[in-house]
Amino acid sequence: MPTDIHPVDQFLPTPKLLTLGLQHVLVMYAGAVAVPLILGGALKLPPADVAYLISADLFACGLATLVQCVGFPGVGVRLPVMMGVTFASVGPMVAMAHTPEVGLLGIYGSVIAAGVFAIVVAPFMGRLLRLFPPVVTGTIILVIGISLMRVGINWAGGGLPTVTKVVDGVRATFPNEAYGKLEGLGIALFVLLVILGLIRWFSGFVANIAVLLGIIAGAILATLLGMMRFDHVASAQWFDIVVPFHFGLPQFHVVPIVTMCIVMIVVMIESTGMFFALGEMTGRKVDQAAITRGLRADGVGTILGGIFNTFPYTSFSQNVGLVGVTGVRSRWVTATGGVIMLVLGLLPKLSSLVAALPVVVLGGAGVVMFGMVAATGARILTGVDYRTNRYNLFIVAISVGFGMIPLVAPNFFQYTPPVLRPLLESGILLAAIVSVLLNLFFNGLGRAEATDSDAAAATASVHV
Repeated sequence: MPTDIHPVDQFLPTPKLLTLGLQHVLVMYAGAVAVPLILGGALKLPPADVAYLISADLFACGLATLVQCVGFPGVGVRLPVMMGVTFASVGPMVAMAHTPEVGLLGIYGSVIAAGVFAIVVAPFMGRLLRLFPPVVTGTIILVIGISLMRVGINWAGGGLPTVTKVVDGVRATFPNEAYGKLEGLGIALFVLLVILGLIRWFSGFVANIAVLLGIIAGAILATLLGMMRFDHVASAQWFDIVVPFHFGLPQFHVVPIVTMCIVMIVVMIESTGMFFALGEMTGRKVDQAAITRGLRADGVGTILGGIFNTFPYTSFSQNVGLVGVTGVRSRWVTATGGVIMLVLGLLPKLSSLVAALPVVVLGGAGVVMFGMVAATGARILTGVDYRTNRYNLFIVAISVGFGMIPLVAPNFFQYTPPVLRPLLESGILLAAIVSVLLNLFFNGLGRAEATDSDAAAATASVHV
């Protein structure tokens, strides 16, 4: 393979692509199917329609991933990215689902409109690159990693401490009886130890697929303990076609569209942080043009979501952590993962097999992957000048504090207007806004550019 090809663009042998791509799919699968399950329950859809939502979501995940990784002129960041439905859209969409005049078709109309909005404003967002010097990007990536640790820890615990169910048309919260059981914690620890052992005592391809091998080992152990069941696999169809506008033509309402456009602003800011993190991990410079292409791909993926009966798409941060763990930087790996998602969307029996994987198995892997994201942010922050510019300490300290609010105090903003909830309930977005504003207040744009150059040099020395 020519040495002048950047690792991001290297096309690996097919067996490696398939194995590494499957690893990415397993890492994101639980998050990918969660939103259709939540929306299906809120809309009181019959089980067959919920199953179709999941298949459509997997299919659209694959399409959006290919748009982002492979791209076409002017679209796609062309980094190792996996795309999935953003959780920032869940709250607004559940509210729309409970509004009779909006419903599912109104949701799809707002999703398509938000995708068009993202494409239109992407160039403007790309021009904001000067607002993200290393003291800002490092802080945002650190908060991304810390925020994800909550996901990984809850996975290890068995999901969430509470579960929401619809009973007689009313959503109610119940304790998750499986949460924190010793069997589940033991499986998560077992997976973690397998991954660490493979990374420590093996190298090359085996070390690169350590997460996949750990998940497989955990699945085998869960099966032996009777925690992995295959009832739904046996009853699932072998093949099903995902068609556009399966539930009917989308409807367009002003308020839902405005709400979803606000969600897309949140998505685009979070995606910018993901692109910066991947740029650091892969050694590829993320410039204004790359940011604009990546955000356009978010918009295109969201439009595809609305057309193929699903929801807004964004870069999945779980898979950013996997890139850091494996050190595999090829975007063709995640493109292969996108193809696998497409196939799973068309083959419900295979997707049911993946869905049978207990979430505790992913917990052990999540602790490793998400910690790597936080460590990347910390590494960037080591290149920031604190000795001669004490203001940078305040920027990091206060921004991280704001980013922790939704994690440590979920009800902190419960009395704020509902329209602001998507902005205030994302720790990543809070950290991004506060760090940008504080950097402008203390350093200004001129100082930020100087700091950017200094830290870029420091980062380059780390890569060497």
